[in-house]
This record gives sequence, C-alpha cells and structure tokens, in this order.
Amino acid sequence: MTDSIMSKAATMEIPINSNGDTGTLPEDDSLEQAAKLQWSLDEKDLQQVMVSGPNLNETSIVSGGYGGTAEGIIPTSSIKGSSMHHSSSSSSMAADEATRGVAVEKLETVKKWGLNTYKCTKQMISERFGRGSRTVDMELEAQIEVLRDTKRKYESVLRLARALTNHFYNMVQTQHALGDTFADLSQKSPELRDEFGYNAETQKLLCKNGETLLGAINFFVSSINTLVNKTMEDTLMTIKMYESSRLEFDAYRSDLEELSLGPRDAVAMARIDAAQQQYQIQKDKYERLRSDVIIKLKFLEENKVKVMHKQLLLFHNAISAYFAGNQQQLEQTLKQFNIKLKPPGDDKPSWLEEQ
Repeated sequence: MTDSIMSKAATMEIPINSNGDTGTLPEDDSLEQAAKLQWSLDEKDLQQVMVSGPNLNETSIVSGGYGGTAEGIIPTSSIKGSSMHHSSSSSSMAADEATRGVAVEKLETVKKWGLNTYKCTKQMISERFGRGSRTVDMELEAQIEVLRDTKRKYESVLRLARALTNHFYNMVQTQHALGDTFADLSQKSPELRDEFGYNAETQKLLCKNGETLLGAINFFVSSINTLVNKTMEDTLMTIKMYESSRLEFDAYRSDLEELSLGPRDAVAMARIDAAQQQYQIQKDKYERLRSDVIIKLKFLEENKVKVMHKQLLLFHNAISAYFAGNQQQLEQTLKQFNIKLKPPGDDKPSWLEEQ
C-alpha cells in the first residue's frame, strides 16, 4: 500500500502559473497524508531495529562504497577470533623456541661428553699397550699405594675384631645361662647348695665383666669402622677423581701434541687454539685435584695415628684387665675413654616398636 501511494505521488504533475508559483491541487492533501504515513512506518522500523538490534559480536564491517555487494562484508567475530588465534600462536611459538633451546643445549652436552669419552678411551688404550705417555708423580703414587695397602690391612683387623665380638658375646650369653642354672640347682639340691652357689656367683661375675669388655670391644670396632669406611674411603674417592682428571689431562695433552705436529693453515690454527684452551682447563683441574689429594693424605695420616693410638691402648687395657680378673681396672678403663655401657635389656625393642 505504501509503495502504491508513493508511486502515485511521484507521477503527479505540479502545475505552475505564470508567476512561477505552484497552484493548489485537489490532491495535495492526499500527498501530505502519504508522507506522514511513510514517516510513521520508518519510525516504527527504527524502533524495532533499536530493540532487537544485532549483537556486537555479530556486527559486520562493510568494505566498499554504499550499495556495494555483500562480498566485502567482514564479520567482527572473525576479527576477534583471528586476534586470539594470533596470540595463542605467538605463545606456542615462544614455547617451541624454549623447547628447541633446551634440546640444543642437551645435544651440545652429549656431544662434549662423547668427544671427551672418546679421547679418554683412546688415551687409556694407548697407555695400556705402551704407545702413549702418561703423567707420573712417583712420590704421590707411592703414598696412594701405601694408603690402599693400609686400608686392606685395617679391613682385616675390622673383620677379625667383629668375629671376636660375636664369639665373645655368645660366650657371655652362655655364662649367663650357666649361672642361672647353677643358682637354680643350688635351691633344689640342699647337699650341693654351697658348691652350686659358688659357681653361680663366679659365672655371674664373669658375665658382668664380659659385658664390660664387650662395651670396650664394640667401641673399638665402631672407631675402626669409621676410620676405614668413612675417612679412608673419602680420601680414596678424591684419589679416584684425581686419577680420572690425570687421564683427561693426558688425553688432551696428546691431542694438542698431535695437532702441533700437523699443518699450520688457518683451520689448523683454530683447532690448535681450541685444543690449547681445553688443555689448560684440564691442567688446572688436574693440579687442583692433585693438591686436594696431598692435603687429604696428610690429614688422614695424622687422624689415623691419633685414632689408632687411643683405640689400641683401650683394647690392650680392657683385654688385660678382663683376663686378669681385675674388675676395678676394667671399669676404670671404660671411664678413662668415656665409654658408657647400655643397661641390660636396652637393646630390646619397646612395646610400641613391637606393634
């Protein structure tokens, strides 16, 4: 209806008088009414658009001029999604770069380790077949050999002392059981009460002295074990590191010597400079560990003499007092070396530990 009215209004002729003024037509009123009707319809359409307008996420941007085709319409949601995709791709690229950096670092570490292992293996084989030279410190190697021999002998002393402790512990337990049996028989045999009683008291006294001697021997074993398996072992670990550094030092020294005998072009000189740097690094490491070994050997010898002087004196005095039957001297020996005996039954687990 609106379209018919507008078409009708568009085809009307507007007469003009001789003075150029428009004349009054009978259809002017209908034309004015059509314009008002069109304005009211346009206002309703605008209100409907404002109420049920599109979401901002669905808003479109039109590229091109007015009245262009729909090919240039770009939804804003796609712009938003593309920006999010761009940020996520940037973060993923950063993560990939970090992962790639870690992988390259690991690859370089493995490469250096493989090259170092190859050089050391080559040097070891050359030394074993007598074709390679090795750095020798006669005085230090003699001290190291003495330490290893001393450790083997002290391990033998420790093994025998533990065996003595086990045997003597069994003897003390037997004496304790024998004393209890004698005491029981003295109560049940009136005609031999005195004889069984004397023997029961003797076995109990021997058992008490035996427990005191066991305390001294256990202290001796514990001290020897610390000296052998901790102090000496720590020094030997440093010696192993020193020997490993000596092998690496000789390997890089031989490599530098071989390169020095070759051509002296630009590539060869670059290799010689790199080998010289590695040689200096290995030399510093070797000298540092050599100094550490010398210091530890010195302190180990001083500590060994001090510890063994005390422990051998304790062992001698305790054994002599026990087999001499001198209970007072045996107890005095333990006080001299600050050894405290555990009360009877202290080794048994508590009722809470048994649960």
